[in-house]
Amino acid sequence: MGDTFFSPWLLCITLLGVIYVFVKGRFSQKNEPPGPGVFQFIEDVLFKNRQSPETRLKELSRKYGSIFTVYLGLQKFVVVTGAKAIKTAFIQDGLTDKGHSPIIQDLRLTHGLVFANGESWKEMRKFTLTNLKQFGMGKNINEDRILEEVQYLMEVFEEKQGQAFDTSLPLYNGFPKLFKNIKEREQLMKSSFANRSHGTQLINHLEETLEPHMCRGLVDAFLLKKKQLEESGIRNSHYHDDNLIVTTINLLAGGTDSTSSTLRYGLLLMAKYPDVQDQVHVELDRVVGNHTVRAGDVTSLPFTQAVIHETQRLFSVFPLLSHFACKDVSFQGYTIKKGTSIMIVMSTVLHDEDEWEKPHTFNPGHFLDADGNLKRRDAFVPFSEGPRSCVAQSLAKMTLFIFFASLLQRFRFTPPPGVNKEDLDLTRVPGLSLSPSPHHLCAIKRIQPDF
Repeated sequence: MGDTFFSPWLLCITLLGVIYVFVKGRFSQKNEPPGPGVFQFIEDVLFKNRQSPETRLKELSRKYGSIFTVYLGLQKFVVVTGAKAIKTAFIQDGLTDKGHSPIIQDLRLTHGLVFANGESWKEMRKFTLTNLKQFGMGKNINEDRILEEVQYLMEVFEEKQGQAFDTSLPLYNGFPKLFKNIKEREQLMKSSFANRSHGTQLINHLEETLEPHMCRGLVDAFLLKKKQLEESGIRNSHYHDDNLIVTTINLLAGGTDSTSSTLRYGLLLMAKYPDVQDQVHVELDRVVGNHTVRAGDVTSLPFTQAVIHETQRLFSVFPLLSHFACKDVSFQGYTIKKGTSIMIVMSTVLHDEDEWEKPHTFNPGHFLDADGNLKRRDAFVPFSEGPRSCVAQSLAKMTLFIFFASLLQRFRFTPPPGVNKEDLDLTRVPGLSLSPSPHHLCAIKRIQPDF
């Protein structure tokens, strides 16, 4: 009877031992970063501490240093944490490629800007940067479009007449005209993930209405470049439908999802910290008054800009970034073998205790000098750095500033009746990017002073 009971357990332990020896023998190498055992990280996250992977990785960095190794199943990851190590990794030759998880491959997202590598990625990034600048990224033409969206959003808020509402709906849907050259926005977004053939049909439609002498936007520029290459006999270029679809999705996801998440957090923080909101209102009333907020006002509104920066710092919408070693690399005294997955914990830069006076507290003073002027912080990298930095960050910065400043100029944001500011939940929920937990706020129209 004893043998019958113990045999399955002995077999299980034996198999685990064999797997451990196999993994250790296969993946271990000389001079690799230290870390917990093959099974320890999974055991801690799933069974012992029930922590998020991000939280557990932060704890491990205190024990093993800024660079260490963990295993997820049989896959090894080198984890990079802390401002100094991460800023070096951003520009380290051999560590800037992107790894491809099974879901990324299944969704055929290995093209475009975010997950592509090699010459295809270089060409798409160069093309996108060039054309975004040509179509006014960071210039007045985009400022006017942003102001149209702000006006629309303020009208939606005013319709609530001070009653509590879910901030996610109007903010998520508040950016369609920024990409108005792609009219099939929602259909194209869905088609990239669920229906590639339908995406091809949409592109064919855009191609049929293409006017060579009237380029309407990024998609037209791509199609014209593709046509030009094909007419010169080059048909195996990087200008193909997959790159067009995924590049468009990358821009839409970065421009809509992450921006709306940051704005929602900004408004939530204003309701939770009314004294900070008061200071924003005072500055806006003094500098802008009743005039329309413009991009050029940013240099005259240092406290408002500091609040936006602090929101981005405290609540990074992409706390974990995945890279890939495309060759053997000597990094920070360790050897990282070709093919190793790299996990960059962005929140450890933005919350680095050696870089920030109050890393886990909402404190706009992080970005202000003794005279109240905006100051630069080297550890503030919300858009990443190096060759993988956000291609549209100047547009994103302008969008965040105009939206946030315009909304605070017009409204005061408060918790719903019966809810204390202390009860407002800042917990993040995962998605395409991390966003606030579902919540309601009241937008009270302000009576601005006469100037």
